[in-house]
Amino acid sequence: MKNYLSLKNGTDVRGTAIDAKDDPVTLTEEAVKDIGRAFCKWLADGGIAVKAIAVGHDSRLSCGDIEAWLTDAIASCGCNVILTGLSSTPSMFMLLQDDFGAQASIMITASHLPYQKNGLKFFVKDGGLEGQDIEQILRLAGEENFCPASTRGTVTKRPYIQKYAEDLVGKVRRETGKKEPLKGKKILVDAGNGAGGFYVDLVLKPLGADTEGSQFLEPDGSFPNHIPNPENETAMESVCSAVKKYHADFGIIFDTDVDRAGAVSKSGEEINRNRLIALISAILLEERAGATIVTDSVTSDGLTQFIEKKGGVHRRFKRGYKNVINESKRLNAEGVDSPLAIETSGHAALKENYFLDDGAYLVTRLLIALAKKGDLERLIEDLPEPAEAEEIRVKFKPNTDFKTLGAGVLDDFKQYAEGRPYLSIAPNSFEGVRVNFDSGHGDGWVLVRMSLHEPIMPINIESNTQGGNAVMRSELRTFLKKYDFLETESLGL
Repeated sequence: MKNYLSLKNGTDVRGTAIDAKDDPVTLTEEAVKDIGRAFCKWLADGGIAVKAIAVGHDSRLSCGDIEAWLTDAIASCGCNVILTGLSSTPSMFMLLQDDFGAQASIMITASHLPYQKNGLKFFVKDGGLEGQDIEQILRLAGEENFCPASTRGTVTKRPYIQKYAEDLVGKVRRETGKKEPLKGKKILVDAGNGAGGFYVDLVLKPLGADTEGSQFLEPDGSFPNHIPNPENETAMESVCSAVKKYHADFGIIFDTDVDRAGAVSKSGEEINRNRLIALISAILLEERAGATIVTDSVTSDGLTQFIEKKGGVHRRFKRGYKNVINESKRLNAEGVDSPLAIETSGHAALKENYFLDDGAYLVTRLLIALAKKGDLERLIEDLPEPAEAEEIRVKFKPNTDFKTLGAGVLDDFKQYAEGRPYLSIAPNSFEGVRVNFDSGHGDGWVLVRMSLHEPIMPINIESNTQGGNAVMRSELRTFLKKYDFLETESLGL
């Protein structure tokens, strides 16, 4: 029996597909074929009638081989395969809502990870698979107890990205009442050589936009210009510079598989993290007064104030895009209007769009507002911004039971905060321990939590006063230095 569980990464399969220094290949031909056959068995065991599985990919160098291996495995189970070619992850779900002929789909991608990595994302009509589903598939792959087939499935090639783009164009035209609502607007895209280049020719140009200055649209899995990641500092500097150089009205940056996006205002300032959440929240709260916006745990207090001032409710939940999506779904099931689940990473899922985390749909929503209002910066001009914000990733020393030890540190930190009058535990915190520091002791907050998958304790620090982070960081170092299993040098001082 083989063990593929190390390839599980949250709700995806991820591994190394190209041999790199100190990073041996784990996503082998054998592993991919076993996982492809296991997915077919998982579908059959779950009573999901599947005649065809669609397979798409981003621009990664290893996608051709993995596509061929998956195709062979799926066809060997008697299931037909539809190859969609270069695709976005959201489009691989949307084709299941369309009359496309597939009942399940697989996207070959590792999001923003380095060139040697790759992975698989799985969809059925109801949505993406959960973490427990991925674990079950990997266990089935290890057992090699697959579905016997008397005949092989067929293989056809049929792209879907143009139909996906046409639907986005149609939405903008319906919402604005104009065929070319972006005429007179200069809007540029930075695709980072991932799969998002389609947005220029298939969405922006049909809507009348001038796309001069768009960059890195050609797919290239070596990512020669910058990592395709809206959270990457170099990537954001690149698109911000392009907006300033070409005097664009709006800039857009996608990650590799287009399930995340960031934006840039006409002044060249990034609209990312709290600013991006505030912008889409402002748009939605104009339409749905009193709605609840679900975010991850590291959002700022200023964002909470902003959402409440706009008449909404801010629910800060656990990190992980599936966590915020599932929390928003839960609230809606209980009768609470929650139209948006969004992470500071740029994963944004709207109720109106199947709660699919879709960077292209998010940007399209912003463009509708741009066409109607002309200036998006105005919508977030009253967002309170922190004076300082940072994230420190404290590592556990090797060969430690980091989950148990980390839980103990969090319990101790909570007791520590409860015993000091200048500290207070933040209410409604669903991840880690979030502590407010009064104006004489840093004037801000600290969130200590555990990483979802790694032996790391991320610490977010935010102050309303210049120099406040250093004060809070110093106190944290004093608190944490007694734990000899932590590498606290990153806290400085």
